[in-house]
Amino acid sequence: MSETFTIFTFLNIQKIKMRTPNFLYIETYGCTANKNNTEIMSALLSQAGLEKTSNPEIADIIILNTCIVKGKTEDKIRNRIKELKKLGKPIIIAGCMPDVYGKELIDKNIFLLSTNHTTDVTTLIRKICENKFNDKEQKEFLEKQNEIKLGNKIRENKTIGITQICGGCTGNCSFCQTKIAKGNIFSYPEEKILENIKKDIASGCKEIFITSQDNSAYGLDKKERKLPDLLKKILSLDGKFKIRIGMMNVNNLFPILNEMLEIYKDEKIFKFLHLPLQSGSNKILKEMNRQYKAEDFLKIIKEFKKEIPDITIETDVIAGYPKEQEEDFRETIKILEKIKPDFFNISKFWPRKFTKAASLKPLPAATTITRAKKLMAICKKNAKENNQKQEGKIKKIIIDKKLFGNVREINFSEHPKNPTKEGFFDIYSGRDESFRLVLVKSDKNILNKTIRVRITKTEMLHLLGEVC
Repeated sequence: MSETFTIFTFLNIQKIKMRTPNFLYIETYGCTANKNNTEIMSALLSQAGLEKTSNPEIADIIILNTCIVKGKTEDKIRNRIKELKKLGKPIIIAGCMPDVYGKELIDKNIFLLSTNHTTDVTTLIRKICENKFNDKEQKEFLEKQNEIKLGNKIRENKTIGITQICGGCTGNCSFCQTKIAKGNIFSYPEEKILENIKKDIASGCKEIFITSQDNSAYGLDKKERKLPDLLKKILSLDGKFKIRIGMMNVNNLFPILNEMLEIYKDEKIFKFLHLPLQSGSNKILKEMNRQYKAEDFLKIIKEFKKEIPDITIETDVIAGYPKEQEEDFRETIKILEKIKPDFFNISKFWPRKFTKAASLKPLPAATTITRAKKLMAICKKNAKENNQKQEGKIKKIIIDKKLFGNVREINFSEHPKNPTKEGFFDIYSGRDESFRLVLVKSDKNILNKTIRVRITKTEMLHLLGEVC
């Protein structure tokens, strides 16, 4: 059936005769920025008349918003593509994977959308439906460009507003494909960022997530370190909200450390710092081309803990990087035992295609696995001990999600996914002022509210509390 399909883009509105898809299915992998890209695409496609479905079998078009940071995730996505291809429907592969692997992904009913063309998704679907798509047009959707990912979005969580402040990064890490996909740092205009956040606050968001590949690099494309000034302007906005500052890299945070320490003291800032270590060995950091030393990392952590004792620390570590000797590994252990991170991402080294590290001789798989397990054990122990210190405390919690309904008894494991369901109250989750995850039971609707909670029990990854 042919009918009018209205395409809304950031530039114009077009009415086009075409076969109209009705239902859209989207799967999202990876970082907070990727989740925001899905929110932006969802808004554009909703304006164009498509309705999202949670069932790919009834969808007319499928979108996979991909991530290539970890080999394990990439393998999962590739297997998912094979599964979904059996449905015989158009599949758009978006996110970072098309920028790295390009046309080798193309197959029957497979179309590519670069992470730098997120806002062109409606144009891509229009061309697919007009059946005029060819190699030349596919190339256009893979071309590099600086894209501002701000504008209308359909938020996954009504309490949380995600705002990207820049794309790309200043680094060139030997193990990372993300730089291949996203390119050099490109900072978004300050006024557009502020306008985006104002809209989120006005729509009821209580948590504002500031995200990018490296927030501390904001402004460096113009040789300015502008993150502190941007954050001060965000903090001056009217409304009751808290800001979570996402990942920052050591080499770019260090020059603005004193300014950031003062900003973090503001009551509107979550006391949460995501600072990747990757290795405790300066030799391995140099091999990784990380542009800092382990001492710089420790200096930043020390200053934050001195000024903000209850700060939550998240870090990333790679186990088994090529040339990592036992003494290098011990240096990493020493640092993790010293800083005792609350959250952690331990990754086994995985050679990523087209990266410098992919050409290096890997360590024996058994060595890498053993080291990863040791690091994980240390981090789990530290995280659990850190959380135990929270027991009995009374905290202000922003409730951002309802997890389960009609529960009588609750017995969560370390991963709170399947409680006993026997009726009478609901389970909600929220964040304390240090961004720790807190689970709360209530017989009232407390979603999107800020409440006082007493911590009654602690686990490795979360706290349990009751409403005061």
